[in-house]
Amino acid sequence: MIPWLRRDDPFPPVETALKEPGGLLAAGGDLSPQRLLAAYRLGIFPWYNEAEPILWWSPDPRMVLFPTQIKLSRSLRKALRRGHFEVRLDTAFAQVVRACAEPRAGQDGTWITREMREAYERLHELGYAHSVESWQEGRLVGGLYGVAIGRAFYGESMFTRVTDASKVALAHLCRYLEHNGFAVIDCQMVTRHLASLGARPIARSRFVQGLAEWTQGGIPPGKWPAHDARDLFGNGT
Repeated sequence: MIPWLRRDDPFPPVETALKEPGGLLAAGGDLSPQRLLAAYRLGIFPWYNEAEPILWWSPDPRMVLFPTQIKLSRSLRKALRRGHFEVRLDTAFAQVVRACAEPRAGQDGTWITREMREAYERLHELGYAHSVESWQEGRLVGGLYGVAIGRAFYGESMFTRVTDASKVALAHLCRYLEHNGFAVIDCQMVTRHLASLGARPIARSRFVQGLAEWTQGGIPPGKWPAHDARDLFGNGT
């Protein structure tokens, strides 16, 4: 059994999360900015389907990507050098979230419900949630979004409509975070795709311990300058 959170209830210790399904910690509560920010600082995130209550997770191990350790394949390096995409920050946050919410091949629905979209749009308005966008000829063709607290970035979802569009966005995110003193990108779940890009699993205890430091300092909440994504890979890629 997992605890049911009432509006003002604190989260239970992450060590109490279930082993099956792996990392399920609690249900209930709400998606207010205060609740979401408190969750991320503790290494907890929401993930649930349309017909379910809000479910909170803290898996062990935790998949993370250190910005300096992203793996750039030869084809991705070529795409970055040739500048096939214009990469922008925070110019189309709602569009990115909606695109991430579109059903994928082999999926019946999406976990990014309207309630979730509205919650992250509120975080974006408060300067905590951000988007990285790949554009071609004025059309949004890929990107990702997540939450920044201190020197930690919590990746939520990504999408692509053109080959390498989301990978280019991720590469620019890593370079931008590196330039601004960020320590880690939380990738949440262990997947082969993330591993191919340089992410690796670490023990939840290490991740949570790191968050105590990583969520401190860093750039203050606020909209990221759109132009800061440009020319990050102009030389030496």
